[in-house]
Amino acid sequence: MKEQLAVDLNCDLGESFGAYQLGHDAAVLQYVTSANIACGFHAGDPTVMRRTVQLALERGVAVGAHPGLPDLVGFGRREMAVSREEVYDMVVYQIGALMAFVNAEGGVLHHVKPHGALYNMAAVSAVLAEALAEAVYKVQPQAVLYGLAGSELTKAGERLGLATAHEVFADRTYQQDGTLTPRSSPGALITEQADAVLQVLRMVKEGKVTSQQGQDVLIRADTVCIHGDGPHALAFARQIQEVLRSEEILLQASGGAGR
Repeated sequence: MKEQLAVDLNCDLGESFGAYQLGHDAAVLQYVTSANIACGFHAGDPTVMRRTVQLALERGVAVGAHPGLPDLVGFGRREMAVSREEVYDMVVYQIGALMAFVNAEGGVLHHVKPHGALYNMAAVSAVLAEALAEAVYKVQPQAVLYGLAGSELTKAGERLGLATAHEVFADRTYQQDGTLTPRSSPGALITEQADAVLQVLRMVKEGKVTSQQGQDVLIRADTVCIHGDGPHALAFARQIQEVLRSEEILLQASGGAGR
């Protein structure tokens, strides 16, 4: 009997201040299986962290920490010159903060997914990837480490013995080497819903994505990301969930139960 395909659908949430956008986050949580919640460095504040954790747990969505670089003005999307030690310390700090809210609400921290520039830097730097993976391992060794598919980060997590989830993106385009097209480059973002759905289906079912150079790239899709701050996040999440279900693909958090 053929094994049923399964995939996680994740979204970056809690990236507001003063709980102003929690209505948006609550809507998105209807359609995803895991939530990456900002930890205060690139976005979020203690009240938003607590309330987003509560919303996710109420809806049975796996909760993860979403640590970023300390850059509120740049939303954590600008590279910074940081050392291995600094990456380790800032990730331990942020996981600890989010984990405290999860524990206080009676939940368990399911995963860690770095944000923005930190994510992309760790995808290509073995040194930073090892620091980040070590931080996860030391704080919550049972947590799943989410990283760009086939990147230095997933490799570092696997070497340490962490469960890892190879992540692909619904709303981003790819380069021939499997990295994401930089946001500063033309065509980096996918804004048409139909294009996002087709890309997700091909990545999940065929393990391939077409690069901006027009060639297929092999890719492993354990979890699919939708950016919560994007203008089309809710529509993308709803449509992608519906299409994946129509294709009889099981939606479940990496290592978790289906929805």
